[in-house]
Amino acid sequence: MNILILGNGQLGQMLGRAAIHYGHACLLVDTKTDQVMPVASYQALDMTIESATAWADVVSWEHEQLQPAHVDICADKFLSPPSEILKLTDRQLEKQLCDDLGLATSPWFAFSHQAELESGLSDSDQAWVVKAAQGGYDGRSQWRYKPNEATNFRFHEAGAQPGIAEHMIDFNCEVSIVGARNQVGHTCCLPLVENIHREGILSHTFALLSELPEHLQSQAEHAFVQITEALHYVGTLAIEFFVVGEGSQARLLINEIAPRVHNSGHWSMTGSSCDQFDLHIRALTATPFPASLTPRPTVMLNVIGVPSIPSHLWPSDADPHWYGKDARPGRKVGHVNWLTCSRAEAQAFVDREQANVQQLA
Repeated sequence: MNILILGNGQLGQMLGRAAIHYGHACLLVDTKTDQVMPVASYQALDMTIESATAWADVVSWEHEQLQPAHVDICADKFLSPPSEILKLTDRQLEKQLCDDLGLATSPWFAFSHQAELESGLSDSDQAWVVKAAQGGYDGRSQWRYKPNEATNFRFHEAGAQPGIAEHMIDFNCEVSIVGARNQVGHTCCLPLVENIHREGILSHTFALLSELPEHLQSQAEHAFVQITEALHYVGTLAIEFFVVGEGSQARLLINEIAPRVHNSGHWSMTGSSCDQFDLHIRALTATPFPASLTPRPTVMLNVIGVPSIPSHLWPSDADPHWYGKDARPGRKVGHVNWLTCSRAEAQAFVDREQANVQQLA
């Protein structure tokens, strides 16, 4: 099968590698320049995005901020309806989707401009997180509102574009599920994992290393099925949740949804017999999902803002992945997976290596 991926960053490259692994041909599109190129090469082909779309049997993407012009060109080759997926590129529409499906989130409201934001927060004694409706990630385009500090809040900045405000809640931890759905509605989900952030950026992920109540996995998979069925989605998708409550009363509140392979699923490249990129390609090509993913306890540590992965990690039992990007503070340029036996060992690995591989500012 011929597969065209919109995007040639690290996620596109990893999807391309998985496509080749399963015996498919794959091309990538630099969505900033519209250049078409092979996997693992930045040498552009003499090919337009229109001709690449004609060549392709199926078109997918590595990021959800799809340009309308690209959607128009490729629409007939998408397996997921573009009009439905675009709901997940706007936080107002995403939250409304959750409400419509009866999936719990933190209480929220939408605003279109600064005056609406000010009105929504004016009489509240609640702390809020304010987010731009579109764009922004890794802590960008987000603001924290606290009633006792209201006079210092940057209303002009936070209200300069449409957005949402949601209650800042007291949660136990943040978790995410990554899974895939194919064209006939079969789904396959990886285990729920715990994510640790620094300054709004994902620092590391613990897979099968957290004592999460067992019923949360089925709760997460239920949300995954509801969302992907409602969107007629085909491919890998991730959902981030907050865990609130304790023990048998613990429950999940949806934070955000990403219609693509996801940073918190990178652990599966080492810790699962079928990783998130494999699942995506299987879904696109009607290849059956595996009977078991045989996941193993793994910690994934992001490499952020440094010029290279330290040399001592390459000959170790760790599994480093470098993205070939220019380093700047706060930019994800790679990740390191490490199979381990315990949370204590995983935490010791993070404590030992974090300063070597992360520069946030």
